[in-house]
Amino acid sequence: MSERMFAIIGSELNVKPKQVQAAVELLDEGNTVPFIARYRKEVTGELQDEQLRTIEERIKYLRNLETRRQEIIASITEQEKMTDELMKSLEAATKLQELEDLYLPYRPKKRTRAMIARERGLEPLADMILNDTVTAGDPLEIAKDFVTEEVPTPEDAIQGASDIVAEIVSDSADFRAYLRKKMWNEGFIQAELTGDEEIQQQFLQYAEYAEPVRQMPSHRILAVNRGEKLGALKLALTVPGDTYVTYMVQKLEKNPKSIFADYKAAAVADAYKRLIFPALERDIRNELTENADEQAIKVFGVNLKNLLLQPPLAGHVIMGLDPGYRTGCKMAIIDQQGNVLDYGAYYLTNSEKLRKEAQKVLADKIRKFKVTLLSIGNGTASYETEQFASTMIEEEKLDCHYIITNEAGASVYSASKLAIDELPDLDVTIRGAVSIARRVQDPLAESVKIDPKSIGVGQYQHDVNQKQLTHTLDQVVETVVNHVGVELNTASPAIL
Repeated sequence: MSERMFAIIGSELNVKPKQVQAAVELLDEGNTVPFIARYRKEVTGELQDEQLRTIEERIKYLRNLETRRQEIIASITEQEKMTDELMKSLEAATKLQELEDLYLPYRPKKRTRAMIARERGLEPLADMILNDTVTAGDPLEIAKDFVTEEVPTPEDAIQGASDIVAEIVSDSADFRAYLRKKMWNEGFIQAELTGDEEIQQQFLQYAEYAEPVRQMPSHRILAVNRGEKLGALKLALTVPGDTYVTYMVQKLEKNPKSIFADYKAAAVADAYKRLIFPALERDIRNELTENADEQAIKVFGVNLKNLLLQPPLAGHVIMGLDPGYRTGCKMAIIDQQGNVLDYGAYYLTNSEKLRKEAQKVLADKIRKFKVTLLSIGNGTASYETEQFASTMIEEEKLDCHYIITNEAGASVYSASKLAIDELPDLDVTIRGAVSIARRVQDPLAESVKIDPKSIGVGQYQHDVNQKQLTHTLDQVVETVVNHVGVELNTASPAIL
């Protein structure tokens, strides 16, 4: 079975199955992707990081698929309902959804209407309805033979038998596969505003929104999902359901002269409306969300990688400025090794008097410590702080420059245990300014101190699968650190 998996992955990546096998064996031994990519190239045939990541993900999926396949085969076999045709279909399935569709008729269910009808002896009547075996007579007269204390009328008998037919139709793997594909290609996701008007304001653009399922971009899926979660949007999948019912009725027709034809059509319509559509709507919505999560997480990973790989501006004495209005602008000066030389808080955006006082003090510090670069955080009051820095450099004729720095996650770091251990004598607000300065000096070394999710890598990062996001971002950090390398004698514990 492993050889089959290696062949599948090899075909997907356009590499030899033996390369896949070698990579999987190394991964199973506990080796990391960066280690394999760098130090085991001769074993894997020069497989790159991205290929190895894909192999790691796909082998996990295929192994889970195989485990589930064997569980389903064991369950159906134990029920003594396995057939050669069913076994062949189970062995040919390449997706978990295909396996689950095949298993649906045999999956242990809660007590359903069809189960109750079977217990009341209505299965023979259901066979007549489903298989078109009766072409003469009155349906209600025939149904009288099934009247009992539990089934008081012929109408009740036909209703119970129709429930059995509906469940059989709903459990058809062929119908589910066909309708899932049709709904994906022909369906629309529609939205309408609902709930609190104040929350609705964020989603007014979706007031009369409708878009084909197959064309929805990931960011829009995440946006409408957020609206639904907040109670501002009601989402629905719309499809030409009547045509699907007609298709199933025609496929099930064995004899057009059946006296139960109308009852069978009604049972098929009930199967679609009550059982099939709600289940497939959930499947399609889930698949849309999973695809959107996957695409968004990839983008977030690229954003984080670009952030971590920003070139360091080494050799500078840096003044970090963490802008603010009410509590002032926090300042920290670090030397070329990142050691803190001085710090404080100044009001740069209040009165002209305070601004002038701050300008004089900061200019003197820049001269005293030979600061060559100002790193200004891009948060609240960043624009005003930038104007202050520009004016100060010009009026004081300072030999330095300034740069705007992404401060996302600085507040998270400043309150962390790591920050307390590194800078125990500094206030939490000053630690943020130190981080903003160090991010310019060595972006990678400083950024790895922060939970990747706190760095701010994308608009919808809090809407996607958080476990998968964490896994991917951790992989990015691991890959980048191994790509850049570290100096063991000077590297911080965080980067090691």
